[in-house]
Amino acid sequence: MHYSSALQELIDQLGRLPGIGPKSAQRVAFFLLKAPADEVKRLATAITEAKANVSYCPRCFNFSEHGAECVVCQDPKRDTKFVCVVEDAQDVMAIERTHEFTGRYHVLQGAFSPVDGVGVDQLRLKELMTRVSEESVSEVIVATNPNLEGEATAALLVKYLKPLDVVVTRIASGLPVGGDLEYADELTLSRALAGRQAVAED
Repeated sequence: MHYSSALQELIDQLGRLPGIGPKSAQRVAFFLLKAPADEVKRLATAITEAKANVSYCPRCFNFSEHGAECVVCQDPKRDTKFVCVVEDAQDVMAIERTHEFTGRYHVLQGAFSPVDGVGVDQLRLKELMTRVSEESVSEVIVATNPNLEGEATAALLVKYLKPLDVVVTRIASGLPVGGDLEYADELTLSRALAGRQAVAED
C-alpha cells in the first residue's frame, strides 16, 4: 500500500533506525500522527537538542554534554585504579545498571574487525594506552562483547597493554557467546564482572 509522500517519508526514516522493521516503522508513524502535537514537538526537540549538545567525553569517550567529561569521569568516588573497556557507550549503561563496578570506563567506539574496515586506528586504543600510563591504572577489565569481533578486540588489547605492566582481565563468560552486552540482564553482568579472569597473550 502506498501512502502520501510525507507519511511514506516518515515511515522510511523510522525504518532506518536499528531494530525497527517496516511494520514497526508503520506503527510508530501512525502513533506519532495520532499523538497530540505538543508531544510530537517535545520528541522532535529532544532529538534535535541531544544531537546538538551530546558529544564524547575527552577522557573515556563515553557520551557527555557540551564537550565536558562524562558524569562517571567527573565522579570523585570512582576508583581510578580500575578501567573497564567496552565497545560502545550503551555498554557503559548496561554495566552501570548492575551497580557492581565502581571504577572508570574506556569506550573503544567499535570492535576490531578488519573485514568491516575497523582496524587499530579506528579504535580509541592509543588513548587507552595513554590513560594506563598516566593515570596509575592497575587493572584493565576487558568487557567487549562475547562474539568473534569482541574476542579479537580482547586479544588486541592484551597485545598492546602487556608492555605497560598492568593486569588485564576479561569478564567471565556468563554472557552468551554471540550476544551483545547491552541486552544482558543485570544479574548476568554482575556475575560476569565478579568472575573476570586474567588474560594471557597467546
